[in-house]
Amino acid sequence: MHCLDCRTTGTNSPTVGVCQSCGAGVCATHARIATRSVRRGSLIGTPAEAQARSVLCPVCAAAEAPAAAALAAP
Repeated sequence: MHCLDCRTTGTNSPTVGVCQSCGAGVCATHARIATRSVRRGSLIGTPAEAQARSVLCPVCAAAEAPAAAALAAP
């Protein structure tokens, strides 16, 4: 599979991941790594929280950035 963003510019770069939002293949140059909190455990008691990573293409990363910033704002 080749990177979608590279392909639109006429180059062929192998993918290193797939965008979690849109499913586009991304190369090492275009891959954006985002972190998100994941809660796990039972509904009763204190849930455990861990950090997970997501691979995003530049378009989806830019689209999700304002939403993530708004959620993090006090």
